[in-house]
Amino acid sequence: MGVDTALFDLDGTLINTEVRNKAIWQLLLDNHDLDHDVAVFMGRRGRDVLPEVFPGHDIDQLIAEVFSYDDHPGLPEVVPVPGAAELVRRVAAYGSRIGLVTSAHRTWAEHRLDQLGVRELFEVLVTAEDVQVGKPHPAGYLLAATQLRAEPDDCVVFEDSVAGITAAKAAGMRCVAVATTHVGGDLAGADLVVADLTAVGWPLFS
Repeated sequence: MGVDTALFDLDGTLINTEVRNKAIWQLLLDNHDLDHDVAVFMGRRGRDVLPEVFPGHDIDQLIAEVFSYDDHPGLPEVVPVPGAAELVRRVAAYGSRIGLVTSAHRTWAEHRLDQLGVRELFEVLVTAEDVQVGKPHPAGYLLAATQLRAEPDDCVVFEDSVAGITAAKAAGMRCVAVATTHVGGDLAGADLVVADLTAVGWPLFS
């Protein structure tokens, strides 16, 4: 068994956006006078969470409202997770295949990977539009493995959320958790927990 494929989550794993995302979801909750723990959105597709939080509402309308907050003044900036771009380049230089599995939409993912300077290193992007159900369901990770012609047990997933870790492990993959948005105890389901990506080598678990 040899590790030859790396699958990365995006928000909270390659880029620090979870504080910003929480702020945006909180704007939605506040606008509807709804008291709910915003953490329920972390690592999951909005389309999967919104029916739980807003039963009976028009989901497309809510998503459009969320997008309208993207340029709201005072939102935290989007910055790279330390070591993220360097790790992606290290994996590529080793000759391993690389895919992205994100709960975000494709335009957001491509834009942010371009900003990191690593878009061309990703052979596969699995985004919110590509699966019927998102994380914690393993469909996204299994689809990425299929598209990369990789076996699940040859894949290492990099994630920051409990939903993402659950999806990776359900797919039969090993998982490195990046503690950017959760404390280490919350990430206990992962095979390895790191503070950021600066000290992560490649290959792993081989």
